[in-house]
Amino acid sequence: MSDHPNLTRMREGYTAFAKGDLAALTELWRDDVRWHEPGHTPVSGDYEGPQAVFAMFGRSMELTENSLRVEPVLLCADAEHGTALVRMTAHRGDRHLDTLTAHVVRFDGEGRLAEFWSAPIDEPAIDAFFA
Repeated sequence: MSDHPNLTRMREGYTAFAKGDLAALTELWRDDVRWHEPGHTPVSGDYEGPQAVFAMFGRSMELTENSLRVEPVLLCADAEHGTALVRMTAHRGDRHLDTLTAHVVRFDGEGRLAEFWSAPIDEPAIDAFFA
C-alpha cells in the first residue's frame, strides 16, 4: 500500500520549510491559503496568502535568531485533511523552546494546502518563550 498523495505533499512541505524553499511551498499551497497561529506572541494571528505567511515565517526566524526548527514526528493525511505532530525547537538569547505542536491542514480538491491551524500542546510555554 502506498502513501496517500497528500501525505507525500505534507512531507515535501516540511522539507521545503526546513530548507527555506519558499518556491516549493508556493507550489504546494493555494494562492489564497489561510494560516492560523494561536496564542499571544508577535506572530500570533490569521494570515492569508503565501506572502503574508512568508512574512510571518521571516518574523519567526528573526525572533528566534534563525534557530526555529519544525521536525515532523508523525504525519497522516487523506483527500481532505492532514495532521502532523511536530517537535518545535528554538532559542532566543538564553531562552530555549522544545515542545510538541499539532498541525491540522485542509487540502483543496487538487491536493494543495488551503488552510493551516497550529495547535500547540503547551501554548503557555510558547507565549512565554516569545514574551
